[in-house]
Parts: sequence; structure tokens; C-alpha cells
Amino acid sequence: MRTKAERGRRGFTLIEMVIVIAMILILLSIALPMYNQSILRTKEAKLHHDLVTLNQAIENYSLDKKKAPQSLDDLVPAYVKFIPADITGSNTWVTEQEDPQDAYDPNQTGIGSVHSGSKEMSTEGTEYSSWTH
Repeated sequence: MRTKAERGRRGFTLIEMVIVIAMILILLSIALPMYNQSILRTKEAKLHHDLVTLNQAIENYSLDKKKAPQSLDDLVPAYVKFIPADITGSNTWVTEQEDPQDAYDPNQTGIGSVHSGSKEMSTEGTEYSSWTH
């Protein structure tokens, strides 16, 4: 049988619990910003990949057809399976017309490149809309 002193020492004291909870909160306050930054960098990497893919598809279309695409939908399904969503939240791709001097047919210019329509700033300090590929 246990003595009265042994029975009183079975749990944690309030101070021990407060210290453990405080340590957990400190660790969370360090880890959470790092986690959020890694998610943002992942989204930016996906945006960059999508831009490279779309601009490469535009270039391949232009080389194959001897004319630039008139819309992004012209790239589907032969050059890309689908037009990816702009992950910046603006959900709009902005197309730039090709330079008539470099076009196969100067009278019928098409899309020369694409970029994001977002004015938000990236972790690099530039606007997403300034990224081409």
C-alpha cells in the first residue's frame, strides 16, 4: 500500500503544465512562419513552372504552325493538356502580342508570351506580373 506522500506526487503541478505549454507555444511561433514561407515558395515555383510551360507551348505552336496562337485555348490539347490556373489569386493570364517584325505573318499577329495578371509582390520583391519565364 502507498503512503499518503506517494499518492500526492502522482500528477503534474500547475507550474509544470504552464512551462510545458509555454515551450510548445514558443516552438510553434518559430515553426509557423517558416511553414508559411515554404508554402509561398512552393506556390511561386508552381507559377514559374506554369509560365515556362505556357511560353514554351506558345513558342512550339508558332514554330509548328508558322503563326502565333490567337488565344491560349489554341494550345489545348496538342501543346498542353489544359490551361493551368494562375495561382496568385487573380486567376487571369495576361497575353502579350508578338512583335509584328518577328511574326511569320505581320498582318496576323498572335500571342507572343504570357504572364500573370497579379500585382502582388513576390518573395523576391518583384510583382508577379513582371515574371515572364
